[in-house]
Amino acid sequence: MTQTWKAWVSLGALNGLCATAAGAYAKHGLNAPEPVLADAFATGVEYQAWHALALLAVAWLAERAERAGEKPWLAHAAGLAFVLGIALFSGTLYVFGASGAVWMSGAAPAGGVLLMTGWALLALSPIGGRAGSR
Repeated sequence: MTQTWKAWVSLGALNGLCATAAGAYAKHGLNAPEPVLADAFATGVEYQAWHALALLAVAWLAERAERAGEKPWLAHAAGLAFVLGIALFSGTLYVFGASGAVWMSGAAPAGGVLLMTGWALLALSPIGGRAGSR
């Protein structure tokens, strides 16, 4: 078991933990004055939870490629895109949902693009690993 595999599993699990905690906060502690704020916060929770699972897929694909003697650079790139995308997309929605403030204009759309990029890289990783093993 490689160190990178362990790191991706840990990142996936920590994001799952954070999404669960944020979801509990949304249900029991968030007193959003407007429904749009509560909806934004809930969307952040949902996307973080799904992408926590995607990080576990990154771990699996990276470990599998390494065992096959290939360099899992596409899987690692997907993981990085997911982590940055979660931070920008879900983070922005958490701040907006909790306070009504937009902390960085364009951060949520940029995060969304990173999440989609992560999925595209993840889709390519089983076929692109050989090209990265040169």
